[in-house]
Amino acid sequence: MHRQKGFSLIELLIVVAIILIIAAMAIPNLLRARIAANESSAVSSIRTLNTAQITYIGSYPTVGYAATIPALGPSASTGCTTPSSTNSCLVDWVVSQATAVGSSKSGYYFKMGVTAGGGINAGYTIGGAAASLSRTGVRGFCSNEDAVLRFTNKAAAPVSTKAACAAYTALQ
Repeated sequence: MHRQKGFSLIELLIVVAIILIIAAMAIPNLLRARIAANESSAVSSIRTLNTAQITYIGSYPTVGYAATIPALGPSASTGCTTPSSTNSCLVDWVVSQATAVGSSKSGYYFKMGVTAGGGINAGYTIGGAAASLSRTGVRGFCSNEDAVLRFTNKAAAPVSTKAACAAYTALQ
């Protein structure tokens, strides 16, 4: 009898089945890790926007807080050559443009609302939500001028009012 070298079909099927079982266990963990990284980036972006707002009100006291997120970033045409109250260059381009699902930063997009008082913007609320709920993130985040970060597990869109943000749980 002549014996052939190599693997039998059964041996190959067993190896493929083992690889598929390992992949089935690893993929959900990888997705959870990616969501955790996106949420961490969103929290960091909101902290950056809080810091930028504090710097902005110190630089432009007659305006108060910035009225929009793009006002905290660079100008589209000139970049950061001449900071102004409309383009203060306090955050980078990616953060300042992450205001819609299509321009999200690390799977999150942001919205800001301001509270006017005495002719200036006396307060603000920044909210962030996952661009694709359960795929890029599962929690929503927000913060006011008090710089306390809050979260919720039910954010379909970013909040931009103090009342809506107050309903969120403080992030520890």
